[in-house]
Amino acid sequence: MLEKITVDIPAFNEKRDVTIYLPSSYTKETTKRYEVLYFQDGQNVFHDHEAFQGVSLDLKSYLDKSEFELIVVAIDVNSDERLHHYCPWENGEWSREVFGLTETTGGKGHSYVEFLVNSLKPLIDNKYRTIETKSSIAGISLGGAISVYAAGLYPHIFPKVAGISTAFYRNQEKFEEFLKDTDLSRIEKLYLDCGTKEAKDHEGINAAFLESNQRMFSILREKLVDYQFPIIDEGIHQYADFKKRIPAIFNYLYSS
Repeated sequence: MLEKITVDIPAFNEKRDVTIYLPSSYTKETTKRYEVLYFQDGQNVFHDHEAFQGVSLDLKSYLDKSEFELIVVAIDVNSDERLHHYCPWENGEWSREVFGLTETTGGKGHSYVEFLVNSLKPLIDNKYRTIETKSSIAGISLGGAISVYAAGLYPHIFPKVAGISTAFYRNQEKFEEFLKDTDLSRIEKLYLDCGTKEAKDHEGINAAFLESNQRMFSILREKLVDYQFPIIDEGIHQYADFKKRIPAIFNYLYSS
């Protein structure tokens, strides 16, 4: 079952649609409580017809058929502001030198995470039968980057985190500094992945994208006990590829 709500984000002076997936066992006749997964780029999570490019993770179909019983909260993104809202810092020199970025973007990601933690999560916990101490967070590309940042800031709130083809590169230097200086001991599980063909035939970008993720993982694995970092052979930065990874990600995060 899917429910939709609209929430305010005062820091951005805007409203945001949020879609909540409830498992079939979530009924008025029971008192069972559920773990919650917060997922970025909400339009691309559940249905193809809502997705920006017509292909989603099709997560509703997957969860309906799976053994996992959890609530998924998919937060829509303001596509015009995505580069700003999903980057904690303005893009740095590495992104300019290696990827040739010329514009300055980012810097509002911290405010977005504060909205998730201080506004959205309390609302979800009050409205639904959640296990308040069992929340996880995930996203794709920049959505993965902001998810890792949120888990770094609030590991006691998001002890499980997944970043799919994570675009750390816009904030590479700052992310490395942040994770080196942050206590991540309360993170229980970390999943990252990266394809070898993220930019298809652009070999320089492919290599740089992989290097970016490898540099981040080299920091994270020194601080964590339980993690996965598969490199996806021929993996491309597209939802047709991302959705193939969903079963492995959910099995890792939620299988007992």
